[in-house]
Amino acid sequence: MFNVDRLAGEGLEYAVRRHHARRLKKLGWERALDPSPDGWAAAYPVRTGNSIEVLIDGEQAFPAITEAIAGARSHVHYAGWYINPDFGIVRGDEELAVRDLLEETARRIPVRVLMWAGAPLPWRYETSRPDVHDRAVELCRNSRVHYAADSRERPLHCHHEKIIVVDDEVAFVDGIEPTVAGGDRFDGNDHRHRDERGWHDAGTRLRGPIVADVADHFRMRWKEVVGEELPAPKPSAPQGNVEAQIVRTVPEKIYRALPTGDFSILESYTRALRSARRLIYI
Repeated sequence: MFNVDRLAGEGLEYAVRRHHARRLKKLGWERALDPSPDGWAAAYPVRTGNSIEVLIDGEQAFPAITEAIAGARSHVHYAGWYINPDFGIVRGDEELAVRDLLEETARRIPVRVLMWAGAPLPWRYETSRPDVHDRAVELCRNSRVHYAADSRERPLHCHHEKIIVVDDEVAFVDGIEPTVAGGDRFDGNDHRHRDERGWHDAGTRLRGPIVADVADHFRMRWKEVVGEELPAPKPSAPQGNVEAQIVRTVPEKIYRALPTGDFSILESYTRALRSARRLIYI
């Protein structure tokens, strides 16, 4: 029985690999599966002069995000998967919900929020389209926040990006967002016991020229979904000594600006694995 199961699994894996190899070749992205073990992906340019800070868990990430949004001077652009408007992004003696943070900021400057529209069929917990619509109504009630829902996706896919751009000067690119769906994201490194499920994750705070590329990606998606042309971001002055590149996954035929998609994350992973000399941690 085990051998039959193994053979069936290997056969299915082979078919899936062949399908995506043909798909990528047809799109002109076959290099993503067979790049050299060094160099950079065919994506946004390699940027020098950046500062990249890793933020472990929501207990580190949310205070940094809150500080950046509250201090924004020109705009805040937020793209995410799912959001609970009443999520406590500040906790303790002075609690603050993410809805109130965005609403207060939107009184002064434009705040744009772009979320996944939700699962077309109500089979995913808390993320069906009617539920996401209800959360959007909560988020924007009596608020100047500009909200849009992105329903451009392939079947069984979702928009899982979590990016925040503030004034085109600082960006957060991570896996942490203000929600309790599947686990409360306001968790700490010690993961102390509590009644509800926690959430261990990490994020990055970026400064320097690379922020313009994160802003450009949001700008592209916002125009595709809303039709509004945002000003092109200008790369900021160097803020550190880190050389870095923004990579992404965008399936083909989702956005008109990227008809053949972008599979530079896959290309980067393949390059990294092939360049390994001593060990690989996953």
